[in-house]
Amino acid sequence: MSRRVARRGLMKLLYQMDMNNDYSDEAVDFYFENSDLKEDEVEFIREHILGMIDKFDEIDEIIKSNLEGWSLERISNIDRQILRIAVYELYFTSTASNIVINEAVEIAREYSSNEAPKFINGILGTIFRKFAKES
Repeated sequence: MSRRVARRGLMKLLYQMDMNNDYSDEAVDFYFENSDLKEDEVEFIREHILGMIDKFDEIDEIIKSNLEGWSLERISNIDRQILRIAVYELYFTSTASNIVINEAVEIAREYSSNEAPKFINGILGTIFRKFAKES
C-alpha cells in the first residue's frame, strides 16, 4: 500500500464530502465504488475518515487557533482538507510528525496552488511546535 496514494484518496473524499456537505456512509461508499484504490488503501481511508468526522470540531479548532490573519473558511477547500488530515494524524495517530508534515506539503504541491506548500508547511510547523510542548 502506498500511504501517499491513500492520503490523496482521503483528501479527495474529504473534498467531495465538503463540497456536497454530505458526510454520510453513503457518500463514503459512493466514493469507493468510483475509485481504483487497493483494498488496504480503502481500509486506511475508512479508518481515518471515521476518526476525522468524529473529531472535525476539535481538528478545525486546532487549525483555527494557529491561523494568523486567516479564517478557516478563507482557506481553499483542498488546503483545508490537507490540513485536517495532517492535524488528525499529528494528534490522533502514531504517525511520525515529519512524515505527516512532509506528506501534507507534497500533496499540496501536487494538488494546490504554488503558494500552498509553503503556507501549509508554516501552519503545520506552528501546530507541531505547540503539539510537541503539550506532549
